[in-house]
Amino acid sequence: MKIVQSLKVGFCALWIVAAGFPSQAQNMDKSAVETLVEDGQFVFKAQMALPMTGGSRYLTSSYDMKVSDELISAYLPYFGRAYRAPSNLSGGGIDFESTDFEYTVKERRKGGWDIRITPNDVEDVRQLFLTVSENGSASLRVNSDRRQSISFNGYIEAKEPRDN
Repeated sequence: MKIVQSLKVGFCALWIVAAGFPSQAQNMDKSAVETLVEDGQFVFKAQMALPMTGGSRYLTSSYDMKVSDELISAYLPYFGRAYRAPSNLSGGGIDFESTDFEYTVKERRKGGWDIRITPNDVEDVRQLFLTVSENGSASLRVNSDRRQSISFNGYIEAKEPRDN
């Protein structure tokens, strides 16, 4: 009986925590999201990290990936296993800027878009796969040659004019 009560309390706590992280993307309309995706001018705001090993983690700090036609910059956490140590030992997250990259958009059959970003001038990140729904909610998967893949859930929003 105590186990059932513990599970109920744990579930309620999880529900309360999840309710505390509302997605701001639900207010966006399809045409606004489509413009952001097609123009390649947006910011992906990460709300949850989903590592390959271990449990998912809500992110309490501000982590994002900024996309423009000239620059991709990412500041994301990393949880997982590294196969090789990075040459820059100052940080353990996914922190890079790329000016030489390929940006490909493909429309999904049931709505939304698949975006593939391949940075050519970044040592650790091989590809980024971003799936964006029509309301702006999004998931990002980061593939690396040196570490396990990691995914993030969040949303996209318009870039501020001063953002690079």
